Amino acid sequence: MYNITIEEVYNILISRNDILDIYKQIEKKENNKYNTIEKLIEALDNTKINYDKSNYFVKKAKEYGMGMVVVRNSCHYGIAGYYATMATKAGLIGMTGTNARPSIAPTFGVENMLGTNPLTVGFPTDEEFPFVLDCATSITQRGKIEYYARMGMDTPAGMVVGRAHTDSVAILDELNTAQAALAPLGGIGEDLAGYKGYGYATVVEVLSAALQQGNFLRALSGIGANGEKVPFHLGHWFIAIDTGHFMGEDIARKKAGDICRSMRASKKAPGAERIYTAGEKEYEIGIARESGVPINESVQK
Repeated sequence: MYNITIEEVYNILISRNDILDIYKQIEKKENNKYNTIEKLIEALDNTKINYDKSNYFVKKAKEYGMGMVVVRNSCHYGIAGYYATMATKAGLIGMTGTNARPSIAPTFGVENMLGTNPLTVGFPTDEEFPFVLDCATSITQRGKIEYYARMGMDTPAGMVVGRAHTDSVAILDELNTAQAALAPLGGIGEDLAGYKGYGYATVVEVLSAALQQGNFLRALSGIGANGEKVPFHLGHWFIAIDTGHFMGEDIARKKAGDICRSMRASKKAPGAERIYTAGEKEYEIGIARESGVPINESVQK
């Protein structure tokens, strides 16, 4: 078991180079295994996306009241909530999203067309932590299925469109060959409103491609015409709103805090001990794991 600190995770995720370059460097390592954080950082030390460029949307908002930056020809940008938190730390409202390799099928479809496309929003509050909602527009994400596969666990039924089985390893292969797809938020079909997740995923896709003339949908598969691996060339977008240009930062923080506190103080369901707001659990876990995050051997492989 190795403990990786939150700072180390952030440094890795905001410095990721092209995915293919990472694969090539990993293949050079013995058995393709990383036993220490130093070896992992070594494989990711060629940087293209840096903190200063990602922080530009915050600087624009401070100057003009609102700021937006778009990116194309990128790769996995890490934790979406990290960028929204960059805004909340500056007293701003932050929004961000990215497209991704095809994973989600449209409602009534079976082919994976859309990525898991997170729609992420952060609000500063008058509490010790902001409200930050960071979640995919699919009912689950590829990373969770990869986790299930590494742990030898089945994928819960209802998460995948097009396949009746729950074999996590097989599902990962089928996602790569368009034989299966992840269900959007809400679930499969219209009965549980899966069209809402499908619609939100499409919104993120458009914002990740239309404004920057970027690639979209199946062009992001990472597989070339001859079956070779090619760069993903993803698109991202970042929006920041300066609350100081409206009624003022202090008023906005208090109002957001009042809303969160009201929800946490509302009547709980039978057997429930506590109601949380987005970002609260992460804040508490961050404090509990200041010395490091436990990673078991299966996840390290």
